[in-house]
Amino acid sequence: QLQLVESGGGLVQPGGSRRLSCAASGRTFSNYGMGWFRQVPGQEREFVAAISYGGTSTSYADSVKGRFTISRDNAKNTVYLQMTTLKPEDTAVYYCAATVLRLAIMRHGYNYWGQGTQVTVSS
Repeated sequence: QLQLVESGGGLVQPGGSRRLSCAASGRTFSNYGMGWFRQVPGQEREFVAAISYGGTSTSYADSVKGRFTISRDNAKNTVYLQMTTLKPEDTAVYYCAATVLRLAIMRHGYNYWGQGTQVTVSS
């Protein structure tokens, strides 16, 4: 089993920035493509960003392209989501996920999930 633990959520003002972290343990981290998803109550969990095993390839949802950056540090078994120019519509629970695929943007392509961290964008 691969365990994933997110951190870094909280209250942010519109236009502000926040960095989320996801620490992995239990399996060889560099064997997994990683992704971030988010979910608002009553809505489906949606794709935000993904990164390949070695970090050379990334993919973003159109809604966050140019504002969010996904990265990973395989030596630290951690994946990050740097969020800038945050908007109220970015408010959601953010989930980290791992896939045995090199890169995946579909929710069903992921094998392991964290518990989520709440990000609230409000003044």
